[in-house]
Amino acid sequence: MCRLFGLSSAPRRTRATFWLLDAPDSLSDQSHRDPDGTGLGFFDADGTPQVHKAPVAAYEDRAFAEEARTVESATFVAHIRFASTGALEVRNTHPFEQDGRLFAHNGVIEDLPRLDAHLGPDRSLVEGDTDSERFFALITRETAARGGDVTAGIEAAARWAAQNLPIYALNIILTTADQLWALRYPDTHDLYVLQRPAGGRHGDRHLDHSGTAGRLRVHSTDLAGHGATAVASERMDDHPDWQLMESGELLHVGPDRTTTRRILLPDEPVHRLTLADLHPAAAASQASA
Repeated sequence: MCRLFGLSSAPRRTRATFWLLDAPDSLSDQSHRDPDGTGLGFFDADGTPQVHKAPVAAYEDRAFAEEARTVESATFVAHIRFASTGALEVRNTHPFEQDGRLFAHNGVIEDLPRLDAHLGPDRSLVEGDTDSERFFALITRETAARGGDVTAGIEAAARWAAQNLPIYALNIILTTADQLWALRYPDTHDLYVLQRPAGGRHGDRHLDHSGTAGRLRVHSTDLAGHGATAVASERMDDHPDWQLMESGELLHVGPDRTTTRRILLPDEPVHRLTLADLHPAAAASQASA
């Protein structure tokens, strides 16, 4: 499955180093296949979104993904893609940017013609072929219709999708320059949250997270001195306070890192898909460990 990672240290800007892929000889033998894309999103001091991403379709792309990237931001989103829809191209690689927001998704949404019809003219927000970017466009449209209220936009988009589209998984992270949202829906894939105090569990440690599948690492010496909230598709260190989000739970981390959590979608999707329902490429993307 795709790897998701989000981090907020708001209102403080944090310097962090990301390795979206470890070196080839470090890749876990547990993985069924190599990733199809990697991406990192963050924000400049003036709030301008920045995205560094590439498909992993050639040696040059892998070299890009293995290179350490040190950036500064109050929020970050990183994604490692196992493709389910869309060719291995930059335009299909997460995270995506719309209206100054960044978005990444883990899962599969089907019946894209129905979603396209529902988007109508707002389908023009979508530059690639993925289900993920289409759903992001729906959030963007619903957020604009609600005066820029991102929480309400996510709620409207997710409720419509849960009622009208076949869904295997809809785990998302959305960020602005000083806020972060995460949704786990339904309970197909894990999504964890960690409220990390300054210095971590020992009180004097920098942040040094590493995914167990040898894919994603993040390091920040700044977080020895102040707290952060992390969201990830797997526990990324031995801190005991990683909490598995509930099915249908929406997490919001505000500009001052105040966190709210609530069950947005208490019921399963009307058209819930199983792995057996997916076409082979999509099934492989969701089964990769």
